[in-house]
Amino acid sequence: MTTELITKTKWFWAWHDEKEEAWLADMAHQGLHLYDVPFPGRYQFKSGEPADYVYRLDYQSLKTKDKDSYLQLFSDAGWENVGEMGGWMYFRIRTNNGDAPEIFSDLESKIGKYQRVLTYLIIFLPIYVVLMPNLISAAERYGPFVAILAGLNYLLVVLFSIGAFQLIRRNSRLKKSNQ
Repeated sequence: MTTELITKTKWFWAWHDEKEEAWLADMAHQGLHLYDVPFPGRYQFKSGEPADYVYRLDYQSLKTKDKDSYLQLFSDAGWENVGEMGGWMYFRIRTNNGDAPEIFSDLESKIGKYQRVLTYLIIFLPIYVVLMPNLISAAERYGPFVAILAGLNYLLVVLFSIGAFQLIRRNSRLKKSNQ
């Protein structure tokens, strides 16, 4: 049987990682096994025999030497690294009995994942906010192209704000569930 590379497009937000993991497992049950995530919302699968895989995601911004030991840790635990996109690491492990193992040994580690994403948003959000008045002013002088950039900047401010709110809410719920 020859394997075929199939591309699918589906959008998930950072706080919907569990839905993304479930979708990837469902794809594996259909015989589509994650091969790469070259761009946000774009997934490449290799076709094959249906299999019972559990997928897990983690968010990291690691230097190369740290990344090697990080990936080795997962490999030693039986996890296969099947992709990386923008700091998101995609892991899978084959299961025979339907168990869905976690990659985090405790709740604090899971909270840490969302905190890392939140830190990224909080770093870049003020930059986009500060750019806003300058882009609006420049759009009045330089025309439609800069106006489009101002609109895209505004969209990023809104999306980053929603993302920050959702991740704060997610972490808050996780912390409450730990009490």
